[in-house]
Amino acid sequence: MTHTVIASGESRSFPDSHALISAAEGKGDTLLLIGEGAGTAYADLADKDAYALILIELGTECLGVHTGESRGDEGGTVLGFARFRLGNAAPSDLVEIVRQPNTPDAAVAAARALFEAHGLKTAVCGDFPGRIIDRLVRPYYNAALSRLDAKLATASDMDLTLKLGLGYPEGPIELLERTGLDAHHDVTRALYTALGDPAYSPARRAQVAKARDNEGA
Repeated sequence: MTHTVIASGESRSFPDSHALISAAEGKGDTLLLIGEGAGTAYADLADKDAYALILIELGTECLGVHTGESRGDEGGTVLGFARFRLGNAAPSDLVEIVRQPNTPDAAVAAARALFEAHGLKTAVCGDFPGRIIDRLVRPYYNAALSRLDAKLATASDMDLTLKLGLGYPEGPIELLERTGLDAHHDVTRALYTALGDPAYSPARRAQVAKARDNEGA
């Protein structure tokens, strides 16, 4: 399988050099659209039919924002993907691949094979805002921040108990402070807007961090 990469703006999935990007050819069977403008690049693409598979890098949005939706019958050889990255930390090796209801299994298998051939791990999910990890962990992070406000325990003790009790390598408060509370705000705000679930409403401390970031503090 050969692949081509078109970059449109900064990519959260591939901010630095990577084997997948280095192995790209001038004209491949698969097209990877990466960067914050990947969706726009897909809309402007004149030769969509020239590729057996097209992969669009996503933020928190659904793939359907770029491909359209119709009565739950959507799906084809255009898939979404995002390499999980928490805030300003380095991207992980996990790529979440987004399929639609009628996406062919062969297209999913081809996408997985491409990423895994270049040292990445893959998970497949439906076309939902935030995909798998953010949908699972953001309410947990919000709850930890809220319990800190409620003085359940100090930040150090909360982190310590979760590390020792559950085997986490890093506690939630230290993790969010390291990777950016303002970034947590942006993701949770987007999920809350899309889903309307109060569990995703940004915690107070994340709101404060975002306000300070906006003021340049």
